[in-house]
Amino acid sequence: MVMLASFFKDPEFANVDSSENESIPFRGTILRTKSGKFSSVSEPCVSCTTFNILAPIYKRLDQQNQNVRESDFRAFWLARNERIVDWLLYESSSIICLQEFWVGNEELVQMYEQRLGASGYDTFKLARTNNRGDGLLTAIHKEYFRVLNYRELLFNDFGDRVAQLLHVQSVIPFLQNNDDSMQQEILIVNTHLLFPHDSSLSIVRIHQVYKILQYLETYQRENKLSQVPVMLCGDWNGSKRGHVYKFLRSQGFVSSYDIAHEYTDSDHKWVSHRNHRGNICGVDFIWLRNPNKSIKPLKISWAEAAFGIIKYQLQKASLNEKDAFDFLRADNNGNYITYSDFCDALKQLKLTSLSHGLSFQEMKDLWVQADVDGNGVLVYDEFKRIWYCTCSENIDEDSNSEDSKEGITKEAFGFAVKNAILFPREVEKGIWPENYHLSDHARLTALFSPVRLRCSQKSL
Repeated sequence: MVMLASFFKDPEFANVDSSENESIPFRGTILRTKSGKFSSVSEPCVSCTTFNILAPIYKRLDQQNQNVRESDFRAFWLARNERIVDWLLYESSSIICLQEFWVGNEELVQMYEQRLGASGYDTFKLARTNNRGDGLLTAIHKEYFRVLNYRELLFNDFGDRVAQLLHVQSVIPFLQNNDDSMQQEILIVNTHLLFPHDSSLSIVRIHQVYKILQYLETYQRENKLSQVPVMLCGDWNGSKRGHVYKFLRSQGFVSSYDIAHEYTDSDHKWVSHRNHRGNICGVDFIWLRNPNKSIKPLKISWAEAAFGIIKYQLQKASLNEKDAFDFLRADNNGNYITYSDFCDALKQLKLTSLSHGLSFQEMKDLWVQADVDGNGVLVYDEFKRIWYCTCSENIDEDSNSEDSKEGITKEAFGFAVKNAILFPREVEKGIWPENYHLSDHARLTALFSPVRLRCSQKSL
């Protein structure tokens, strides 16, 4: 108990983290220039904050006794979460997306809803399935947006994960235009993907992203929303090196933080999380996809992502390209892989199971993608489609929303990334400050300015 008492008396806990004392967050229309200084922005802008606030039921207070959690000490979790709200209201982002929101504690829920509500926000909360205790909270500032629709997506999978979809419209048009049909609306998603406790769970994580994107496609098609920007916010529990990052990039999404700082896909200069294993990594993203993006059919991206996971599992087993082919063809006498061999190999790689993993139909779809000539076996050249994660684009796309009619252009509304900042500021340099206790995640805020785009007319 001495340790707990000293923790509560920590001046950083009572006030503001010293690691953040010198930081100046976005406040509605504040922008940091290239020189590092802040200046006010005259043009209308939208700010978005995503933050995993570390649910008290998961916050460990004693490394020697993992059962001591912050949730057992009301003064601790209440003070920390009051400070989180202080920062959120100080920044006053147009959009706030929180993960690990302790939906199971009514006092904490009311505190957030009352304080955010009093400051002009509409709030939406969603618990994870199977009474996990935490969930999501999304807050939309009424001065910027009116919420046209709110949907909840329950994955009902191995990790009991969920997602929120909000369809919002700007209260005051960002862009004055003569085309009344130009939609000044946004689709916003807030989610928290499964933690990759084992590499075989990568397929579950890709499933979760696939479900989100499928749901988005369906919603856009049903509501004729092909010409709207999409923001995906949250804790993706994976870095820029991972399968989820590559999957989203293949679907036309860009990381707002990396765009703002002119980082490439291969730059790994920032972090946003110190996990329970003590590792630091960049896992929190605000993804943006403008309506003028030309993207692959979703089923193609899905198949390539799945092939990438298969290749990773084969390489993890220390197999090179030739050895991997031999592993997949197993004991058959021919120099080819049968469908039965393929399914057995996926099972050995722990990529199939009843509770999670590839389904029978998904294995069939992957096989069709690899078996180019359709003769029922994979020769070495066809196996390379798996190894190099490539698919043909003649896949059946009955449910794909990117089926478009070319040649007709239309003006659309989108966003340019003006800036993006992580707090505490040390994480922008890949350093996790020891004096930061607000969460085990950094807070990410991005600033966007509206732009006019020329897009092909798509039929959804």
